[in-house]
Amino acid sequence: MDRDSSDEDDDRRNLTYRNDTTRSSFNVEELEPQMRRRSKLTFHKGYLFALVLPLLIVFIYFSTDIRSLFTSDISSFKFNTVSDQIRESQLQALHLLNRQQSSLLSIWNHTFINSNNITTVQFGDIKATLLTQITLNKHMQQILLSPYKAGDTLQNGTALDPSSAGYGFHRCRKVDQKFSERRTIEWKPRRNKFLFAICLSGQMSNHLICLEKHMFFAAILNRALVIPSSRFDYQYNRVLDIEHINDCIGKKVVVPFEDFMKLKKNHAHIDKFICYFSTPQPCYMDEEHLKKLKSLGISMGKLEAAWKNEDVKNPSRKTVKDVVEKFGSDDDVIAIGDVYFADVERDWVLQPGGPIAHKCKTLIEPSKLILLTAERFIQTFLGSNFIALHFRRHGFLKFCNAKKPSCFYPIPQAADCITRMVERANSPVIYLSTDAAGSETGLLQSMIMLNGKTIPLVKRPPRNSAEKWDALLYRHGLEGDSQVEAMLDKTICAMASVFIGASGSTFTEDILRLRKDWGTASICDEYLCQGENPNFISGEE
Repeated sequence: MDRDSSDEDDDRRNLTYRNDTTRSSFNVEELEPQMRRRSKLTFHKGYLFALVLPLLIVFIYFSTDIRSLFTSDISSFKFNTVSDQIRESQLQALHLLNRQQSSLLSIWNHTFINSNNITTVQFGDIKATLLTQITLNKHMQQILLSPYKAGDTLQNGTALDPSSAGYGFHRCRKVDQKFSERRTIEWKPRRNKFLFAICLSGQMSNHLICLEKHMFFAAILNRALVIPSSRFDYQYNRVLDIEHINDCIGKKVVVPFEDFMKLKKNHAHIDKFICYFSTPQPCYMDEEHLKKLKSLGISMGKLEAAWKNEDVKNPSRKTVKDVVEKFGSDDDVIAIGDVYFADVERDWVLQPGGPIAHKCKTLIEPSKLILLTAERFIQTFLGSNFIALHFRRHGFLKFCNAKKPSCFYPIPQAADCITRMVERANSPVIYLSTDAAGSETGLLQSMIMLNGKTIPLVKRPPRNSAEKWDALLYRHGLEGDSQVEAMLDKTICAMASVFIGASGSTFTEDILRLRKDWGTASICDEYLCQGENPNFISGEE
């Protein structure tokens, strides 16, 4: 009964607190019993609360992380709000970049198709600018996408790589060499008429270029070409496929020295020995080389100059007519030397496939052993998509510094140029052909990085019996031959997706010739840090 009346009084008190706001004075008689009842109620509730509170605290302590109870909801709410805003902004940026990429690729294709009304230089500038913007666009999309998903594909499945987006976009496509439009001459040697090749200036690369020009002279003069003896010149049959030349022409146009001497019964006479250049030294012939020829069973008359003032440092341009007038004769054996610097029908000679009519891709080709070894090395270490770099250093500093501007670049600058090409060509590895010291190549390797990933520089390793890629050279006694190794380097470089060469190097020029002839030349090929594409410079496209 007391409990009911107490509850009733309590309810009334609550009503009074809310509704009796208009009272102007206190009633002392009514206040005293109310205080007695309130103290009694407070005692009972306080006692109950004191008993329950410790139990409640213990329960909460063991069942709940108090810090997370008070902080997790608030903090997660704040961070979720911020992250959602960032996510929404990034997805909107990705959408806009994707639209920009589509527009850029559309412009690319439209310009490529309708390129007849602009010059080659203007067209190249437009393509380079568009390519830079497309590449930048792709990288921005990848950066924005990286927090959400690895790879090159957006969450909605839109491809970022232009080459796979159906646009027909190829960054480093092959150059159309237009072999069907070649200007050629038939090589038809007259019976028992020979041209003895004299190539003495420079190293092997110079000699190969000289030999190729001698072939052109032999075709003009209707003579068979005699390959020099290894006792007088390099041993060409170790690096070149001599019979390949005859097979491509369809007749015996090139004769090894040994076969020539058999025809002449081990004694041959050079009826005319004509020097293409008279300055600084006729034919580059000194007494030592003359003695070597005589020791081989060769006799000759006096050396004569075709032109009195023809200087190797400033060769004048000549034509087929000039060659016939100065070197044409009915003598059985003539010798012409040295024609490495000769400037005869330049556009004709430099065209892909060369100036002579034949049924192959190229006349002067590495030997079959070198070709097979190069293919095995690429299959073992590089794969089909690689960049080849001819990084000429030793002895190149003085040569390059004579040019304005110099073509000798500090390692950091060279690394920056190479990295840009890696980005453009999208190749995962670089084949390094170099004479640089390990200190230079080590620094170069450490500085070639793209998107935080090191791009490996691969050199041919030393001989290892556990590796089989070079077994053919080893079995045929060609391992360790410096000329064979140089030709192997050239062959690997000629097979690359993209080639970066050294301007002014005959080694590079040999590689470029092979790439043009084999159809492997790319629009991305260039001289290191010069941005010049040798395929366009030489007029092939």
